[in-house]
Amino acid sequence: MQASVRLDHQLLAADGEHDVHAMLELHAPEPAETEQRPPLRLALVLDRSGSMAGEKLAVAKRSAQWLVGRLRAQDELAVVAYDDRGRLLAPLAPVDPPSLHAALDRLGPGGSTNLSGGWMRGLEQLERAPADGRRKILLLTDGLANVGVTDPGTLAGLAERARGRGVGTTTIGFGADFDEELLEAMADAGGGNYHYAATPDSAPGIFASEFDALSRLVAQNVTVEIRPAPAVDLVAILNRYPAVAPAEGVQVELGDAYGGERRRLVFSLRVPHVRALGPAKVAELVLRYVSVGDAITQHEVTIPVTVNLVSAAEAAAAAPDLAVREEVLVLKAAQARDDAIARADAGDHTAADDVLARTALELRAEGRPEEADALEELRPSVAPPSYDAAARKRLHFGSNLRRRRARPLHRPR
Repeated sequence: MQASVRLDHQLLAADGEHDVHAMLELHAPEPAETEQRPPLRLALVLDRSGSMAGEKLAVAKRSAQWLVGRLRAQDELAVVAYDDRGRLLAPLAPVDPPSLHAALDRLGPGGSTNLSGGWMRGLEQLERAPADGRRKILLLTDGLANVGVTDPGTLAGLAERARGRGVGTTTIGFGADFDEELLEAMADAGGGNYHYAATPDSAPGIFASEFDALSRLVAQNVTVEIRPAPAVDLVAILNRYPAVAPAEGVQVELGDAYGGERRRLVFSLRVPHVRALGPAKVAELVLRYVSVGDAITQHEVTIPVTVNLVSAAEAAAAAPDLAVREEVLVLKAAQARDDAIARADAGDHTAADDVLARTALELRAEGRPEEADALEELRPSVAPPSYDAAARKRLHFGSNLRRRRARPLHRPR
């Protein structure tokens, strides 16, 4: 995996204190050109509660049938449906399209939403499977977890423990009534992806993008540890990834990486007054990941982050790095969405509108008209009565995409 670091200001005046943005860019290699790949072992866990009746359940079944048609003979699939309890429709086994299509055709709507029960039935199937392939739960729901385990922290903890045993979790929220924070937390903890299907029409594209990612997986458990130098402070991490604090800094968990993908991580450092001129290391990054393919190999790479301390005149004459600046502005647009959600949730719709309007003006002045236009278009959605569950999800998922730099087929504004 290729890794590089850029700073918005590489030249810093030695006689002052500075806040500097650093951007780590990771480029995952393309998978080897071969007909062979490690087998996929998937548990498809479908919500069949009463609210899924009609077009939503029909689209979920068609999307699942599309997935069945794309899997290879060496792949294995289990199908679980859940309402008040989880039901195993098809145990984990090599893909047999006729029997799987028949099981999906029989699926009808039920009662409540025992999300934990469905997820656990999927986990049971995958934990029994060999660990030589890629094991992942694909969880689809349109509602709130209201039966069984319902605490979000507990559910995310279950997904995290499953990931530690080699089973990941990807979540797909359908419609306007699911808990977006819960599904995002479970996907984060499970090392998977969080998707939002605003309408039934967007679901097939999500299944297609998730399958493409699974078939192009090149690295798992990608983490970056940020270790500031003595007297240098880590001010903030602008992306939204899970993070823990080891002894020497902060470890950010980026999840899995897919062939050809570029992933960016932006953070800010406060560099103190330094008298000496010349190069200075302000931090180091430790990149860790497990490459997958013909061999499974653990990698660890240490990347220095350096600045060049110069005179005030020389620093003032240097132009900023435009690529870093652009990424910071995209993340600023994401933060505006989060701030607007917080204010609208609290009932202060005027303040929510002000956040979007003010940030749009700043982004336009900084040369990001497309991000400014997107925020302007969102302003009516934070005013009553427009601010509802669907509007909140659009804001939340739009922020999620920008903080992760994902590229789905369907991109909410």
